[in-house]
Order: sequence, then structure tokens, then C-alpha cells
Amino acid sequence: MKIMIASDIHGSAFYCEKMMDAYKEEKADRLLLLGDILYHGPRNDLPKDYDPKQVIAMLNPYKNEIFCVRGNCDTEVDQMVLDFPIMADYCIFPVGEHLAYVTHGHIFNEEHLPPLGAGDILLHGHTHVPANVQHEQYTYMNPGSISIPKEGSDHSYMIFENDLFTWKSL
Repeated sequence: MKIMIASDIHGSAFYCEKMMDAYKEEKADRLLLLGDILYHGPRNDLPKDYDPKQVIAMLNPYKNEIFCVRGNCDTEVDQMVLDFPIMADYCIFPVGEHLAYVTHGHIFNEEHLPPLGAGDILLHGHTHVPANVQHEQYTYMNPGSISIPKEGSDHSYMIFENDLFTWKSL
């Protein structure tokens, strides 16, 4: 199974469209969103072509292909307009003999770890900075941000296929 992993759309219709084009080009089976879908948040400037209603219209047709964790900017009001679940604080999936603990990053992160076993992966967005950091007991990964990358990073996402993660730019 091929999974595209993206985070922090923040209501940008421009970058959501680019993300969905990449999703189709990648021929991924599922799209895993790491939160902050519709609202830009008080700490961020408006992203290019901020239009949450258009983002809703682009994502809802893929409701059976999207799974998502809740970001710090996602609310129950957002869930009312999105046709796929967005309110889970985390999800897990197998990666070889280990697990990936997937969350947004505002609650569980490198400073406040979730329950991880040796060799597990902590996968989250939130920082808007791509990362692949090998710690003694676990690996931390971050796809970066689709719409508002920080620290000079690209508008990026990840692909997970055959137990391997690959970072890509839009």
C-alpha cells in the first residue's frame, strides 16, 4: 500500500490543489493528513489563496481515501463540514516490525513523547519543518508543511511505501 502523508494545509486552496495533484500523480492508495486543515491559526499569516470552503470541496470527494489526525487549529466546526474523521488525537500503523505513532505534534512531540517502543517512529507535523531524526530509542519524522513551510524548507509531503519513507516537494 502506498500512503501520501501531508500536514498543515491551513486553508490554502492553492496548495491543497497542488497536494491533490501530487496525490493523483503518485497514485497513492490513501492520504494521511497530520492536521491543521482549514484554519490558518493566529500565529501564521494567511497562506496563498486562503479559501477553506474550496479546500473542503477538494478534500470531501476523497473521503474514503483520507485518514487524519487532529491539529491544534482543527475544531468540531471543521468536522461538521468535512466528510472524513479529523478529531482523532493520534493513529498508529505498522512499519515493518515497529509502529508509527502518528499525531499532529502539539501534544506529543520530541519533548513530550507518546508511548513508544524501541525502534518505533514518532510521525507528526505542526512545526512546518521536514525532519528525520534518529534518536536512541525511536525515530522522529515530519513531512513539513504543504502551505506554510518554515526555516527555508520546501512545500513538502512524504510517501510511505514498502516500509520506506520518502520526502518530496510539491
